[in-house]
This record gives sequence, C-alpha cells and structure tokens, in this order.
Amino acid sequence: MTYKVFLVEDEIVTREGIRDMVDWAAAGYQFVGEAPDGEIALPLIHERRPDTVITDIKMPFMDGLQLCRILRETLPATKIIILSGHDEFRYAQEAIQVGVTEYLLKPIAPQDLLAALRKVARQIDDEQQTSAHLLALEAQMASQRSLLRERCLLDLVSGSGRTVVPHW
Repeated sequence: MTYKVFLVEDEIVTREGIRDMVDWAAAGYQFVGEAPDGEIALPLIHERRPDTVITDIKMPFMDGLQLCRILRETLPATKIIILSGHDEFRYAQEAIQVGVTEYLLKPIAPQDLLAALRKVARQIDDEQQTSAHLLALEAQMASQRSLLRERCLLDLVSGSGRTVVPHW
C-alpha cells in the first residue's frame, strides 16, 4: 500500500533536504505536497488528505502545534511526525498531549525519518485491519440478529413454546 505524506517546514533548505533525501516510493509513500507554514499547509492538507504530515514545531504564522491541534479535530486519523530543533521537554510534552505520532530532533538523519515513516505505516495498517475486523463483526452480528428474530417469530407462529428472547 502507498501512503501519502505532506511536509510542512519553514526553512527552505531543510524542507528541500527532507523532500529530496528520501526515496518516497521505495519507502511506500507518495509525496503529495509541501508548505512553509501551517497556515499555507492547512487547506492543502485538507485538499490532498495525506495519511502522514511531517511538520516543524516552530514556524511563523501557524506553528506545528497549532496545525496538529486543528488536524486532530478535522482529520483525526492523520498521523503526525513533529520535527524540532528544540530539545525542550515542554515542546515534547505538548506534542504528546496533541496526539503526535513521532517527535524527531533536527538535524534528522535519513534513516531516522525512514524508521519513523515505517512505524507510522505499521500503525496505519494496524488501524485499517482493526477497522476491517470491526466492520466484519458488525455485519456478522447484524446477520445473526436477523436470524434470531426469524427463529423467534417461527417459534411464536408454530406454537412450539421454546421461544428464546434475545437479550441485546
């Protein structure tokens, strides 16, 4: 499966470096866009619906944490990888509270970013598998519920006296 990724980074050299250092297709990702800050990124993210957003934490206009808060509300399934040049506990703590998937410190080595992307891809796969299982169980329950109702009605009509009333 190919996952879509969007990059938000205000430093052009860093943004281009990240964009160009990763073989996105080999990593199982499709690079769907980039922006220099959260304010510009937000409408593009809503339009392109990436599975993963990689964002700097400190940017002008709308920083990464503000962007994360909005994405949690509007696109809750989107995975977020925060990039930070700040090794401060306060930023990491706030990122965790917002529901960030990964928190990476700059400068970022390609293998660290790839490891984070693989971890995110596994989480997406696991969530999709869980969702598929839940849908299958719900369908099975719905079909069983219908079968039980039919059986109850048959018992009532035939007068067999062994009516089982389901408890749901």
